[in-house]
Amino acid sequence: MNIILWIVQILLAVMFLMAGVMKAFQYERAKASLFWVKDVPRGLVTFIGICELLGGLGLVLPVLTGILPGLTPLAALGLALIMLFAMIFHATRREPQAIVFNLVLLGN
Repeated sequence: MNIILWIVQILLAVMFLMAGVMKAFQYERAKASLFWVKDVPRGLVTFIGICELLGGLGLVLPVLTGILPGLTPLAALGLALIMLFAMIFHATRREPQAIVFNLVLLGN
């Protein structure tokens, strides 16, 4: 069971790291591939990306390095909050397909 947990945790970390890099450092690419980005201030998109980057790193690095492993659940909580706020945002815009994706990430 521990191996399955690690696999899921690493996959989630990679997903958040990839999404975070795109939002934080590749704004034009994010704008082209994420339909909501063009309607949100660039600074907010960058902030979300940095939070996703830090959260993705926080899912695996503390436990792998043995440095402050208590940060891992806090990183998971932070990412869950981002997904919750994203669901609310997409619900107000009537974007059910995006809500489903956020629910899947939140459920893991």
